[in-house]
Amino acid sequence: MNTDGMAPEVQSILAAARERSGGTGRVSVEARSLSDAFAAAEADGRVPLVAEVKPTSPTTDGERTDDPVALAEAMVDGGAAALSVLTEPEHFGGSAETLARVRSAVDVPVLRKDFVLDEAGLDVVAADVILLIARFLGDDLPDLVEAARDRGFQVLVEAHTREEVVAAVEAGADLVGVNNRDLAELEVDLGTFESVAPAVPDGVTLIAESGVRTVDDVCRMRAAGADALLVGSAIMAAEEPADDTAESARDGSAVEDVRANTHRFTHVRE
Repeated sequence: MNTDGMAPEVQSILAAARERSGGTGRVSVEARSLSDAFAAAEADGRVPLVAEVKPTSPTTDGERTDDPVALAEAMVDGGAAALSVLTEPEHFGGSAETLARVRSAVDVPVLRKDFVLDEAGLDVVAADVILLIARFLGDDLPDLVEAARDRGFQVLVEAHTREEVVAAVEAGADLVGVNNRDLAELEVDLGTFESVAPAVPDGVTLIAESGVRTVDDVCRMRAAGADALLVGSAIMAAEEPADDTAESARDGSAVEDVRANTHRFTHVRE
């Protein structure tokens, strides 16, 4: 794996990932269907949203110390079709234990968000969906996709360029996330999704990741072809004021802020 040109923060994350070991045994998963969850949200008039339990990250200030289970339940109450839970400990404050607790508490699919670099990295904790990042896996991507599916995982392959989308599809991905954040510079550009989305063939579920902060951003990504969106910081950090409907439901607590923000993103009139 060539990390030349990547931001120092990313190089540090990858170095830590290479040092971490896998779990104590092979994981076997009975996964909740992500596509069914997205379809149910659409049928209910909600924007299909993967809301992310994200204590901190190299691109955000501070750390959320609220109970992650309470936050996850608030996201589901706010209309999230699925959840993403960070398990990277050193840079994102995540853990396998947190994911296990969240998955036990909710009935929606849960994505494990981490930097999986080899097959041992799959065997950390059961989740419904696992993230594999095309840029970091290169020629190993097809084998990792197959190994993940052998364990019962659904696989979300993350891409940033058209070339990475092609690699993801050739590896058998039917869930592709286009990350608007350039992991070389950590800069966000929603135009990335708009330029890359046309490379995703019909029949592949397409998720817009990173940089969605407003209702207008939701509409923009959906208009560009996003079947669903993954939103973390804007929900966790309460960076935007809630709309009138969501505002009326708030009681001032951090959990209620998360519920209100999730509601704001899932109940958009497109």
